Amino acid sequence: MAMGQLDHHHDTGPMAEINITPLVDVMLVLVVILIITAPLMASSIRLDLPQNKIAKSSEAPHFLSVSVQASGQLFLADQPISSQALLAAFAQAFARNPETEVRVRADKAAAYGAIASVLASAQEVGLSRIGFVTERVKK
Repeated sequence: MAMGQLDHHHDTGPMAEINITPLVDVMLVLVVILIITAPLMASSIRLDLPQNKIAKSSEAPHFLSVSVQASGQLFLADQPISSQALLAAFAQAFARNPETEVRVRADKAAAYGAIASVLASAQEVGLSRIGFVTERVKK
C-alpha cells in the first residue's frame, strides 16, 4: 500500500487505490437506521376495527327533490304535494334509506316560512342530509 510512504524518490504519480472507508461508514449507518426503523413500519397493535358496508357504485344516489314556489306551493319530484303528504313521503324515504338526501329548490321570492316547514318536516322524520339547489349566475 502506498498510503504511508514519505519517500519522494519513488513518486510515480497519483495514488491508484480507492479509499472505501467513507463508503463503508455510510453503508453501516444506513444498515443501523434500517434495523431501528424496520420494526416501526409494521404496527404491532392489534385492533378489531369495525366493518362497514360500502355502497356499490351501480347504486343510484337516493334523494328527494322538493320545490317551493313563490306562492308557497310544494312539489315533490315535480308533482304537487301537500305538507302532510310531504311528511309521509319523507318518512317512507327514511324507512327505505336513512341516508336519503333532500334537495330543496326554492323560488327566490318564496317565503322563508315555507322553506323552513320543508326543513322541519325532514328533520322530524330523521332526514339530516339537506341540500339547496341554485342556479349559476350568467355573466
